[in-house]
Amino acid sequence: MLASVSVGCGDAGELEGAGSTPTAISPDRLWPDLTPAASPAFDIGEVDTKVVKGVTVPGGDIRKADPVAVVRAEIAADPGDYSAGAYDETARRMADCGKSGTAGTRCPVLKAYYRDLTGDGREDMTLGFRQLPGNLTAVRVYTVRGDRLVQVMSYEDAVSGVELAGRSVIIRAPSEVAGYEYRLQWTWDQQQHAMLLTHDEMLRTGSGRKDSSHPSASVSATASGPPSGPAVPSSSASGR
Repeated sequence: MLASVSVGCGDAGELEGAGSTPTAISPDRLWPDLTPAASPAFDIGEVDTKVVKGVTVPGGDIRKADPVAVVRAEIAADPGDYSAGAYDETARRMADCGKSGTAGTRCPVLKAYYRDLTGDGREDMTLGFRQLPGNLTAVRVYTVRGDRLVQVMSYEDAVSGVELAGRSVIIRAPSEVAGYEYRLQWTWDQQQHAMLLTHDEMLRTGSGRKDSSHPSASVSATASGPPSGPAVPSSSASGR
């Protein structure tokens, strides 16, 4: 009896093989004689930040900055982007912001969210607004320096979802490949004092659907790389 108990315990504690392990293959370096580039091909403003003119932050409390006023300041600073043939409907609908009833629902400014993304112990503001006509949503992140509102991240796309996680903003955008979507992540960089595009990937959603919407061809962000997919940078934008 003791012998059989001993054998049983031994069997329970033994390791079992998980199968053969694939052989590790080192990467092959292509074109070793190619002269390495010393400077970027595109000036995409990876760490561009800017003070929002005309909007102050009394007491450094970012919740006292009116999101509608922030969007109006952007429109005033870039009138060409919100003129006829561009996002002129956004500019027109700004007149509906603050109205009650059905008229108020036409306001293109979305709810603002507040979270400390910079790690300084104070809340920052993540703001979204529709760029109309069309299917684009602008996503912006603002922080406070003194009594000034500073934009530290900017991006536009055909957005299907936005999340805040830790010090990061994660944006999901539809892909023309059935069952896949783009996921882009901006993370606060303490050295650059801006949010940098740290992940840009195409992932399977498991839905297997065919999405007819096309990611934005007009993108501007504070961090990115040259285009590798449908989205194309305009001033300082996406890496895909």
